[in-house]
Amino acid sequence: MSIPPPPGPPQPHGPYGPYPQGPYPAQPQPAWGPAPGPYGAPSTVNGVAIAAFVLGLLCFLPALGLVLGLVALGQIRRRGQRGKGFAVAGCVLSAAGLALWTVSLATGAVTAFWDGVRDAARGEGTAYSLAEGECFDAPGGSLEGFAFDVDEVPCAGPHHGEVFAAFDLPSGSYPGEDTVARTAEDRCHTLRDGYAMDAWAVPGDVDVYYFAPTRQSWRTGDREVACLFGSTRAGGVLTGSLRTDETTLDGHQLAYLKAERVLDRALELEPGTEYVEDDLPGHREWAGRMAEALAERTGALRGHSWPAGARRPVAELAGELETAREEWERAAEAPDADTFYGHYAQGYDLIDPERAVGAREALGLATTPPSYEEDGAGGPEGGGSDGGGGVEEAGGMQV
Repeated sequence: MSIPPPPGPPQPHGPYGPYPQGPYPAQPQPAWGPAPGPYGAPSTVNGVAIAAFVLGLLCFLPALGLVLGLVALGQIRRRGQRGKGFAVAGCVLSAAGLALWTVSLATGAVTAFWDGVRDAARGEGTAYSLAEGECFDAPGGSLEGFAFDVDEVPCAGPHHGEVFAAFDLPSGSYPGEDTVARTAEDRCHTLRDGYAMDAWAVPGDVDVYYFAPTRQSWRTGDREVACLFGSTRAGGVLTGSLRTDETTLDGHQLAYLKAERVLDRALELEPGTEYVEDDLPGHREWAGRMAEALAERTGALRGHSWPAGARRPVAELAGELETAREEWERAAEAPDADTFYGHYAQGYDLIDPERAVGAREALGLATTPPSYEEDGAGGPEGGGSDGGGGVEEAGGMQV
């Protein structure tokens, strides 16, 4: 049998009885932070640390990224959160970005960068950024199809195109390729004569082209149509500017060309029927307009004070135009087609371009009459007034 050990010494008693025999209960510990969550629940990632990391990667606002990184480190220590790596990386990246921004500002690189962004938004360096009077080379040398970049070059040297006008299409949704093309052709045709007032100075192989927006460029805000002169010859180029307006001509030249244009506008109103018999009333009405235009032109020539060397040839031209006016008035009153043809032929002969060479030479204007296509304006034998032009619309390019 076993003998129990003898009893130990008596234990002291407190006011509430003896201490219980071990084990003793765990004593409470001082709190150094928030109470732990449920068993196994992970701590949260600090959102400010993530924001600091993102800003550090983007290098967009480096100063803000650095501040957020420091704030995140403090919050992580106090709250027991995760994300210290994000905060530290954000601080490092933002500090590096801040240093780069400082160097860029000191060297002007940032200014150059934003200038490039602004120019891109405006279309600088693109085909649709061309301005009136500028000349350029097109990719591949073609002015038809699609293009974006063009190289601006001096007009004095060889070039593919020269911009003679530019205008904006109405805002709103894209009107469609056909509508854009029709609008571009009509407006460019109208604006051409304001830039190249002397049609005789435009070579016969030069046509009117245009740059117009595509559906894609329309979405970026492109609304501009640029009207161009270009050569129709394969691989052909232009040399020298075709501009003849108030910026390149003197007062006498301008006065002559403005008087000439009055008759050209009347010629453009000729009825489209192939034979006079098909629309005699329409032809008589048009002949009346020709007579009025000739009267206006003759008055302008006689009313201007010309330089000494041009007075005689201009006066002779005015006399021939006065005789032509009389023939066109008779055509306007013709009772039948045969009578109309007789005065019509005489009237056209008196406004033959060759009759204006002397006056033009005396004024320093081009002296080679423009060539006309078979279907263009002209008299019974393909002639025309001493004005007019051999330029016609020839398609366009989209950008």
